[in-house]
Amino acid sequence: MAVSRAMRRLLRIRELEEEQSRLVLELALSEFNRLEHALRATIERERRGRSLIGASARTDQLLDRLAGLEETHSAVRHSAALGPRIEAMGDDVAALRREFLGKRVERRQAETLIQETEAEDAIAASRRGQQALDDWYGSRLYREASEAESVTAASPESASQSPAASAAATGQSKVARAKTSKT
Repeated sequence: MAVSRAMRRLLRIRELEEEQSRLVLELALSEFNRLEHALRATIERERRGRSLIGASARTDQLLDRLAGLEETHSAVRHSAALGPRIEAMGDDVAALRREFLGKRVERRQAETLIQETEAEDAIAASRRGQQALDDWYGSRLYREASEAESVTAASPESASQSPAASAAATGQSKVARAKTSKT
């Protein structure tokens, strides 16, 4: 049974779905990484604000201390806003990853089905080829046997002779035919 066009179309659709799912997953992963990078930057900003507060305490710079406090509070608020977004995006990425893996499994199942069908077709073609060779060889043996019977039935004296004598007579008749064909 040959692989149908519908099956090949199904495989192509599965490939396209997998590709689409992969692209959506990559976009979600890039957004997730962007959010995590923003969180790391916010944590670094908070650390710089605290160090500015510490430095201003030693130098008695009131403006630096206020700037450091504002940096720290701003970073805390920003990280508090990023936390739930990162968590939600992590859940989305996990769901998209599961969807992508499901699409990959569907594509591989279609590929496997097509490969198995092609393998079965190859085995059947090989069997048909071998059957044709067997039939040809069997008919050749049958033809040779029927030709040998017709030759022995055509000469009545050879039927009464022993097999060794008939073989010798056949050999002599072949030699005689060869001599007449040369002249």
